[in-house]
Amino acid sequence: MGPGESSSDILLRAGLQRVPSQRLELFIKRDFLDPLHCETLIDLIEAERRPSTIANHNGDDNFRTSETCDLHHDHPAVAELDRKLAEISGIDPVYGERLQGQRYEVGQEFKAHTDYFEPDHADYQTYCSVSGQRTWTFMIYLNTVEAGGATRFKVIDKIIQPEVGKLLAWNNRRPDGSLNAATLHHAMKVRKGLKYVITRWYRERPWG
Repeated sequence: MGPGESSSDILLRAGLQRVPSQRLELFIKRDFLDPLHCETLIDLIEAERRPSTIANHNGDDNFRTSETCDLHHDHPAVAELDRKLAEISGIDPVYGERLQGQRYEVGQEFKAHTDYFEPDHADYQTYCSVSGQRTWTFMIYLNTVEAGGATRFKVIDKIIQPEVGKLLAWNNRRPDGSLNAATLHHAMKVRKGLKYVITRWYRERPWG
């Protein structure tokens, strides 16, 4: 196992539950963060949010309509989250991209997408030449959404509802290391209230 990798064994020992599927490695852990920690992180997102962008733009300006915030790792709440993710994943933080917060209002979504970069796309060299491909994704819901806002993994038809402090983790590759299209997922539209999440993507080589 490489230094930018987690594994089923590590995550199961850390108390995550694997979603039953042979198509992808997908894990869930409830109450990964406590509500007060989540509230602090929400405040940080609110303070510095900006319109989200996407790599590999496909011409659909409504493909990703959320707002985004790059979190500062010198803030105590962010540093503590960084530590907890390293502990539960077994991945050295130097392999992680900067922690990113996302905010969704009513009607906002991120249509079905994968987190890895397509090797045959023009943007691949821009985003992967230094740190390599994305390996694992770790995502935490910071609040329970009043209506909507679920994450749907379309290939396995699994819908996961946002709950305060719930962690999702998945491997963006198959066991043989090839990119796994079954990780296709849709951040569904919020129907009522707001939705806040934090995402950490890990890479093959140290970030930066």
